[in-house]
Amino acid sequence: MTKNNKSVYMSFSTDVIHGGHTSIIQKAAELGELTIGMLTDEVVASYRRFPVLKYDERVKIMESIKGVSKVVPQKTLSYAENLRLLKPDYVVHGDNWVTGFQKSIREEVIEVLKEYGGELIEYPYTINEEYQKLELSQREQLAMPDVRRGRLKQLLEMKQTVSVIEAHSGITGLIAEKTTVLQDGKTYQFDAMWCSSLCDSTAKGKPDIELLDMSTRFRTIDEIMDVTTKPIIIDADTGGLIEHFVYNIRTLERMGVSAAIIEDKTGLKKNSLFGTDVEQTQDSIENFSAKLSAGKAALKTNDFFLIARIESLILEKGMEDALTRAFAYVNAGANGIMIHSRKKDPAEIFEFCEKFRAKDSSTPLVVVPTSFNTVTEDEFAKRGVNIVIYANQLTRSGFPAMQKIAETILTHHRAKEADDMCMPIKEILTLIPEDY
Repeated sequence: MTKNNKSVYMSFSTDVIHGGHTSIIQKAAELGELTIGMLTDEVVASYRRFPVLKYDERVKIMESIKGVSKVVPQKTLSYAENLRLLKPDYVVHGDNWVTGFQKSIREEVIEVLKEYGGELIEYPYTINEEYQKLELSQREQLAMPDVRRGRLKQLLEMKQTVSVIEAHSGITGLIAEKTTVLQDGKTYQFDAMWCSSLCDSTAKGKPDIELLDMSTRFRTIDEIMDVTTKPIIIDADTGGLIEHFVYNIRTLERMGVSAAIIEDKTGLKKNSLFGTDVEQTQDSIENFSAKLSAGKAALKTNDFFLIARIESLILEKGMEDALTRAFAYVNAGANGIMIHSRKKDPAEIFEFCEKFRAKDSSTPLVVVPTSFNTVTEDEFAKRGVNIVIYANQLTRSGFPAMQKIAETILTHHRAKEADDMCMPIKEILTLIPEDY
């Protein structure tokens, strides 16, 4: 066997190159001509964490390493497409994927290699405390306000649809941050977190009527930011008085929040899903546009998104009113439009998207499919939706579970039956960063 007549393939995602990486690269290069499959930014963001260095920068670093012949993009966590295209004699990897999340990826690699007689070679994975500190430092950088704030904008440029789930505490923030699903050779994570006034109020046992002042809301955001790295979108209700709004929006920007969504209603806040069952007053286009313009003028960066939420369909004002408002709000400076409906049939949402996109192809569209919950993200994407927010599911799932546990303990006068329905405390502790 000579090096020149054999080909080798390795996959990399890292933006931190350390001794463990260079060591396995040298071993792989000794086997033959080494090609690196560099995971794209979108794949890395959905698999591990948002990359600190973009794809092109990571490619340049890898190309500069001795032993690397060339670097090609790997567009999924699955190796299958590249392996069938390149047909390398060897695939090299550390043995850390024999168990755990990547086990099914490894099994797929073995099956594809069998198709043409390739071989998987695994080396012991390097565990080094200093390497772990390097990775931790990257995560800390991602959590910095100036870095985190612009991530939503980057995701919108990178992905067709950004997936967002609500978080109302540090632990729900960690669930939003760390939950990952491997499906069909792809990984899926939530891209961002939604800090809902409804969920924040409910967690504190308060009614959802803007009773929590913004200082209280800021504390919840800070609690989530303290243990996570992903971008945050805040539900800012009506935004309040313009004079107060401009200060609050500036504070949110300084904290590292990526976006605020304000709704075009006035007076005491009532949840939109009540619709016309309760008295709700929609602001005038002129007044709400003035609020948006004042908010935009108060911002110091181009990273922060101010998104206008239109309540016309909720309040049965009609499609034309919703569209008129949408175009006016964009002209007033809104970085995005959220259109809402309480109907289970998504027809009016689809109609709005189609008519809005006919005149505006670039302004991000946001939906919250609480009632029209049968629509998939792919279906929304086909209609020009950029952000899908799952606005209250963690709150709604948590409360019934806790109530059932409480009733079970009262019924049996002991904890055993309840414990059978609970997650082991050790599994919960794995969510919490040890460096906290």
